[in-house]
Amino acid sequence: MQAFWTEPDFDAHELVQLVHHCASGLVAIVALHSTHLGPGAGGTRFWHYPEPADGLRDALRLSRGMSYKNAMAGLPMGGGKAVVLLDRAGRKTPEMLAAFGDAVEALGGRYVTAEDVGASEADMVAIARRTAHVCGLPAGEGAVGGDPGPFTAMGIFHGIKAAVAHRLGQSSVQGVRVAIQGCGSVGGGVARLLAGEGARLTLADLDAARAKALASELDAQAVPSDRIMGTQCDVFSPNALGAVLDEEGIARLDCTIVAGGANNQLARPEHGALLTERGILYAPDYVINAGGIINVSLEYLSSRAGTECDINEVRKRIAQIPGRLQSIWQESDTTGDRPDLVADRMAQKLIGRA
Repeated sequence: MQAFWTEPDFDAHELVQLVHHCASGLVAIVALHSTHLGPGAGGTRFWHYPEPADGLRDALRLSRGMSYKNAMAGLPMGGGKAVVLLDRAGRKTPEMLAAFGDAVEALGGRYVTAEDVGASEADMVAIARRTAHVCGLPAGEGAVGGDPGPFTAMGIFHGIKAAVAHRLGQSSVQGVRVAIQGCGSVGGGVARLLAGEGARLTLADLDAARAKALASELDAQAVPSDRIMGTQCDVFSPNALGAVLDEEGIARLDCTIVAGGANNQLARPEHGALLTERGILYAPDYVINAGGIINVSLEYLSSRAGTECDINEVRKRIAQIPGRLQSIWQESDTTGDRPDLVADRMAQKLIGRA
C-alpha cells in the first residue's frame, strides 16, 4: 500500500492510522479528516477489499465526506471513518471487535464510531464494552440511537420530495417514477416511505430475492441490479455502495434527478460536471443522507452530557435537510455553479478550510 499522503483522496487529513492486531487478525484503517467542530464522527465499514489500497481510499473519501456531512447538518462533530479489512469469507470475530474497540479507545475520544456497511447494533454493543466512544447502540421506544438506517431513509425521503418540487414543480411524489438501487435498511426504508405517498417504484439489489420480496410488498417492479441505472424514471436513488456516478454510469442514466443515500456517489469530483451537462439535478449525498448521523450524534452527545435527547429533536433536525438542499440548488441556479461544488464550498467554510 503506497504512502497515504500521495493518494489523490488525501485531503490534509489530521490522522490516518493502520491498526494491526496479530492475536485477533484485525486489520483496520482509521482516518480523521477534521476535528475542527468536534470529535471525528463516522461509522466503521466491515468489508473485504481485494486490494488494501481500496480500503485506504474508502477511509480517506468517507472521512472527508463525514466532515462535510456533520458540518452541513449543524452538528458539533468533525469527520472520521474506519474500515475493517475482512478476509474473502467476511470473517468477523468477537476478538476482532474487542481489538477494534481498544483502538478507538486509544484515540482518547478524537474518533467516535457507529454502524456502517457490514456492521450491526450487536457489533456496536461489543465495541462499547471496550470504549465509550461509540454510538448507534440499541435504543428503546421513542429514544435516540439504534440502527441509523431508518433515520437516513427519512432524510432521503424528505430530500427526494424537495428535489421533485424544485425540478419537477410537484408538491407530491404521487405518480413520480423512482428507481432505487439497494434495498437494505436505507433503500428499503426510502422505498416504503415513497410507496406510502403513491410513487411508482422500480427496485434492484445485489440480493435479487430481497428486491423481489420488497417489490411484492410495495406493488413495485424489480429488475436485475445491472439494469437499474438505465431504468427510465424521474428520480434515480442510489442507496448501496458509492462511486456509481462515473462516466459509464452517468451515460446510462435516464432520469431528471439523482437523490439517494449512498456515500461518495461521484466516483471523482469532476463527474458532477457530467450530471450538469446532462441536465440532471444532483442532491449532494452528504447533505441528503445526514439523517442517520444526526440520530447517533445526538445519542452520543446527550449521553456524554448526562442528559436525555427526545426523538422529536432528531426528527426536527432531519426535517431541515430539504431546506439545506434548496439553498444549495438556489445558489447553483443563481451562480451557474454545480450543486456539488456549491455544497463543498459551504462545508469547507464551516470546517475552516474555505
